[in-house]
Amino acid sequence: MYRIVIDRRAVKEIEALPDQILQNVWDRIEALKGIPRPHDVKKLIGQDGWRIRISTYRVLYTIDDKHKLITIYRVKHRKDVYR
Repeated sequence: MYRIVIDRRAVKEIEALPDQILQNVWDRIEALKGIPRPHDVKKLIGQDGWRIRISTYRVLYTIDDKHKLITIYRVKHRKDVYR
């Protein structure tokens, strides 16, 4: 099992999510504990990290396999997440 840490900025972004998407985001984040690289994960190009899609939102995170740690650093709409 991996441990999940959510950056302060990502916490604020999660709190600002619409109610209808919020539960889906939490469910997917929790699922990362057991499977840090699910079938629909993509490796980010040009940066160290991974992303998962939840409807039109993206969760960006890093994986530290040595320490079994996942750090969530962005949770935004797809049009804003990579800026």
